[in-house]
Amino acid sequence: MTRPDGIRPRTALAALLAALSLAGPSAAQTASPPPAQYPALPSETPARLQPATEGFDYARRDVMIPMRDGVKLHTVILVPKGARGAPILLTRTPYDATELTSHAQSAHLGPILQGYDNATDVIVEGGYIRVVQDVRGKHGSEGDYVMNRPLHGPLNPTPVDHATDTYDTIDWLVKNVPETSGRVGILGISYDGFLPLMALVDPHPALKVAVPMNPMVDGWMGDDWFHHGAFRQQNMPYIWEQEATRDSKAKWWTSHFDDYDEWLAAGSAGEMGRRHGLEQVGFWRKILEHPTYDAFWRDQAMDKLLGARPLGVPVMLVHGLWDQEDIYGPVAVYKALEPKDTDNDRVFLVLGPWYHGQQIADGSTLGALRFDSDTALFFRREILAPFLARYLKDGAPRGDVAPVSAFETGTNTWRRLSAWPSGCASGCTVKPTPLYLGAGLKAGFAAPTAGDAPFDEYVSDPAKPVPFRARPIEPIGYQDKGLTWPLWLVDDQREASGRPDVLAFVSEVLTAPVKISGQPVANLVASTSGSDADWVVKVIDVHPDEVAGQPRMGGYELAVSADILRGRYRESFETAAPIPSDTPLPYRFALPPANHVFLPGHRIMVQVQSSWFPLYDRNPQTFVPSIFWAKPGDYRKAVQRIYHAPGQASYVELPVVVTP
Repeated sequence: MTRPDGIRPRTALAALLAALSLAGPSAAQTASPPPAQYPALPSETPARLQPATEGFDYARRDVMIPMRDGVKLHTVILVPKGARGAPILLTRTPYDATELTSHAQSAHLGPILQGYDNATDVIVEGGYIRVVQDVRGKHGSEGDYVMNRPLHGPLNPTPVDHATDTYDTIDWLVKNVPETSGRVGILGISYDGFLPLMALVDPHPALKVAVPMNPMVDGWMGDDWFHHGAFRQQNMPYIWEQEATRDSKAKWWTSHFDDYDEWLAAGSAGEMGRRHGLEQVGFWRKILEHPTYDAFWRDQAMDKLLGARPLGVPVMLVHGLWDQEDIYGPVAVYKALEPKDTDNDRVFLVLGPWYHGQQIADGSTLGALRFDSDTALFFRREILAPFLARYLKDGAPRGDVAPVSAFETGTNTWRRLSAWPSGCASGCTVKPTPLYLGAGLKAGFAAPTAGDAPFDEYVSDPAKPVPFRARPIEPIGYQDKGLTWPLWLVDDQREASGRPDVLAFVSEVLTAPVKISGQPVANLVASTSGSDADWVVKVIDVHPDEVAGQPRMGGYELAVSADILRGRYRESFETAAPIPSDTPLPYRFALPPANHVFLPGHRIMVQVQSSWFPLYDRNPQTFVPSIFWAKPGDYRKAVQRIYHAPGQASYVELPVVVTP
């Protein structure tokens, strides 16, 4: 969704080069210039500028590619100097193709590509023709923009979608770029990663490989817009800036330095949208109309769509273990496609220790974490580059890319696996193992016994919601704006564990490693004195009190998997229902994937809370038809109880790796 970049503003020369088409003059360029207004002192600006590019190591062509409905899409083509029979690497984007290919004023291909959304070293060293295209309705392209435009069908009655646009684009490229071999690969991150998934629907024969990285897959279940029904309200500025204007120049305004204060002052997400005029934007109106997991969301979930189709093009799905935006999608698509890969050589998965899009940047560290190597560089050199070459280059070696390449956090080791989840190359199994939440805020693998306190409780106050990171809380944004949004999933959780409205269950110090590989599953038996509630569960690695050589890591509480469930969807994601007050009920939901080893000397913690603010909107804890329009009087304190008695055990099911 949000671009994981460090983009610098487009420079004058870059903008100029982008505007000039080397593939042929535009209508504006061929028109006769108007007569000089003052002939005696004419303008010193040329009527038509011809840039001097003799020393460049690439040729740039800006073209408008026609689609089957007559709409033309702006496309930047970068051809390495001297290229012959070269494959194409295509990225389609709503983020301005000109800007994504104009990161520097340079005669060299590398500097102009260095930034989002380019795996620059792979592109340049591989000798690929680089193509970046504005999707319809954005920036230089014609047509209408629709957020995550659905496939032609009930949600899209038009004859065009991203699948047809990709097909038509590839068809034009292989016929009109003389330097190409006719082989095309498509790749991209986030929204640009969603688009390669669309390309897999009835793909063009020239499309030989797809690499969706951190793709948007299911906006309700666990990616950009909701997680299990809880609304990710801090993404509302993105919706505004993406849809309010074609060029994304309309910016969201704020009135507080701390986003916590900003969103608390507004009350509800609906009210925040009203104050900003967001109802003018079509996608916001759709979100308001579809707060539940109805056909609007189900019918455009890419894992479901691709799971219902034949597997054609080889695909590598790239997942960030601390992806703060799209942590659901890649593994969901892998699960949908892997059963079709009967020879285990068409569907590949990479799990790296990265924030959203970090795989094209430096991967040596993530916040306070050190990985002892540049994990992103390893991915690009040892996994991505040979994978692309295998399918796009004549005579390229088959390569030695494993079906699953999974970085194991804790030990900081890459693992080559035959499937996911697996845990090791051969001989081990993954056993779902309950980690019980017990009396005295203890966590352990022994089930609760009679005689212990039957529950722990806390008071959840919507007037003082639990912040999802230490305040002051910054808005969503990346390093180019000096923001630390990419790091929030690896923030130290000690601040939360010390709050009275957060329960922190902690194990004894481990004497042997505990390795997990897969998705933990939260199983709470809980009650609320209200009629609605949110449940946040975090699985945390508590480091030793002191860590030699890394003082900052002493006692560090690192979340390795965490998510939220909106209680009104306890029985059905399609239908919201009030929660019977003061009644212990089961709540079960999957947490994001983890591939982690809890080392000896560490402890395992599970935190439970009822707000994660302001990333997620506040649950009023009183059942209302739409939380988007909850009124101030609807927000009420509630007593939340987590049960841990025989027959009412709360636990997190850990995917523990068992070796012979």
